[in-house]
Amino acid sequence: MNYNNLLEIAKEAALAGGEAIMEVYNTADFGVEMKSDNSPLTKADQAAHNAIVDLLKSTNLPILSEEGRDISYEERSNWKQFWMVDPLDGTKEFIKRNGEFTVNIALIENHNPVLGIVYAPVLDKLFFGGSATKNAWMKSKGVTSELKPSTVMPLDKFKEKENTRIVASRSHRNSDTDDFISSCNQPEIVSMGSSLKFLIVAEGDADIYPRFAPTMEWDTAAADGVLRGLGYQVLQVHNNEPIQSLLEYNKQNLLNPHFIAY
Repeated sequence: MNYNNLLEIAKEAALAGGEAIMEVYNTADFGVEMKSDNSPLTKADQAAHNAIVDLLKSTNLPILSEEGRDISYEERSNWKQFWMVDPLDGTKEFIKRNGEFTVNIALIENHNPVLGIVYAPVLDKLFFGGSATKNAWMKSKGVTSELKPSTVMPLDKFKEKENTRIVASRSHRNSDTDDFISSCNQPEIVSMGSSLKFLIVAEGDADIYPRFAPTMEWDTAAADGVLRGLGYQVLQVHNNEPIQSLLEYNKQNLLNPHFIAY
């Protein structure tokens, strides 16, 4: 199956996941529970997972989902190509009813997201693309437009220029992020939830997204894939300094290092 076919199936799966989420979103009872890591889980997470998996399984590729079964590294380390899914990214935003949550689906090949699909059902925005297509697009209100990359700028130049637009999390702001922001020249702060923090960079409404707080691979893979379709980078950060190494996927430990997307 070629990339275009896989992309169309994944887009359909993302839309189905979004529809399942909205069925719960429009009710009074989200069925909120707390997982072992103290993060929230709702009826919508599992409903979206089921809807997505039902469609992706037609590709006969393995699926690693946040709400799926626990798959050992021994098993998944042999996967050359698989789907990585976060059925509902931004559960805290979902519970707040602010609309800033997404469905995330990525096609991973050899530790890289070669296709990414992100759907924000309340905002009616579907982002898709990747290095496999060498493009990225956004569909909103029935209209599909190609995303265009901004002028390439070295990372250190972002700190020097005035009014760099920096994306900061609504729910996970910390002192390291504040230190980065204060090191920039009269920065403008753009707040957003879920993987949409990546996508406002893709849309050209922000310049840089520093993340100095924990994320899992399924939180980032789909949006990272879209950015790679634009030639953008998501660099790993160690000791608060970026290194020339992109995020990697399907590691033994699925926790991401800190990173900067720009």
